[in-house]
Amino acid sequence: MNFKKKILGNGLTVLFEKREVPVTTVMLGVKYGSAYETEEEKGIAHFIEHLCFKGTEKRTAKEIAEAVEKVGGDLNAFTHEEITAYHVKLPSEHLKIAMEIIFDIFFNPLFPDDEVKKESNVICEEIRMYEDNPRSHVLEKIKSCLYEKPFGMFIAGTEENVRRMEREKLYEKHRSIYVPKNSVLCVVGNNNFEEILEMAEKFSVSRDGQNIKLSNKIIFKNLEEVEQRDNLQQANLAIGFHFPFATEKERYSAEIFSAILGQGMSSKLFTEVREKRGLVYGVKSNLDLGKNYGYLFIWAGTDKDKVNEVIEICLKEFKKMKNISEKELIDAKIQAVGNYIVSSEDSNNTAVNLILEESFGDSNNYYEYKKNINNVSLDDIKKLAENVKYSYFVLTP
Repeated sequence: MNFKKKILGNGLTVLFEKREVPVTTVMLGVKYGSAYETEEEKGIAHFIEHLCFKGTEKRTAKEIAEAVEKVGGDLNAFTHEEITAYHVKLPSEHLKIAMEIIFDIFFNPLFPDDEVKKESNVICEEIRMYEDNPRSHVLEKIKSCLYEKPFGMFIAGTEENVRRMEREKLYEKHRSIYVPKNSVLCVVGNNNFEEILEMAEKFSVSRDGQNIKLSNKIIFKNLEEVEQRDNLQQANLAIGFHFPFATEKERYSAEIFSAILGQGMSSKLFTEVREKRGLVYGVKSNLDLGKNYGYLFIWAGTDKDKVNEVIEICLKEFKKMKNISEKELIDAKIQAVGNYIVSSEDSNNTAVNLILEESFGDSNNYYEYKKNINNVSLDDIKKLAENVKYSYFVLTP
């Protein structure tokens, strides 16, 4: 491990992992996402993310894209429940271009009036795109079955919310949240830490803003909902389970739990639902984990007449997790650590995980993954299996 961390005088946290491969990811994130929004402003973090690409005092939107792409780089961003991050991946020799562009769009966007209205249309089309995709739709809706508003709402918000957002509100929110003390820079690549710090000092800003905190308590619920839609040939379903984390250890327990239950062709769900019974083409479990929330979900696509059978089998396999053996636990730990190692090959993945760990409390935990996974016991897994309350959402023909 060649990892360094420093907090600059203006409050910006800088993370760096040195690599010998000549490719670098530069990621700049703010510890603010949709979990911090009220119901009325749901979607504002995502809207701001879009608008940051629409021009600054120095560059037009086209110039921003061209600066990165002309050297073979890729520029993008994402909005999460608890962070919003902007990233460039490019040859390491062009670090300065990445740093200058990322800092400019992050701290200095203008939010032109004409772009706000135009982008509201773009985001509404994005919302419709997710709704039209059966798998994406059920994975969004399972969250609304597990949590009350506003947390249970779609990250992009509603079309109504998006269309009534005005430039002044968006701009003011950005200026109050996107400040160095709320932000984390992460560079993963073949570069020099001192050079990175010099550029961060040069391209950053000195701006105070508001402290970020949850506007509303995250409230659990458990709903079972079925939606019927024409022109579908297959039912899509999602089953959700609250995984409230009282300790850091429970997070790693959840990763092992999900790996055994439904990740890969050797998992319990794949074996029981597809291999033994032939009820699905795809079935898997996954986790959505944050600092302030956590849930496990199972997804499957099946014939509409087989939905109840698939749900019943999935719930049975979930409950049977309290009976896993020591060997299954050991094998799952090897699998989880292996997945971590393979994923870390991609500098983007590493940068995302480092920023998330920093937002959770300490980026150094990223490098303690194997130790934390190996500390999980059978009792930890069995405790999670006792969570028998569930929600489900079915989209059916």
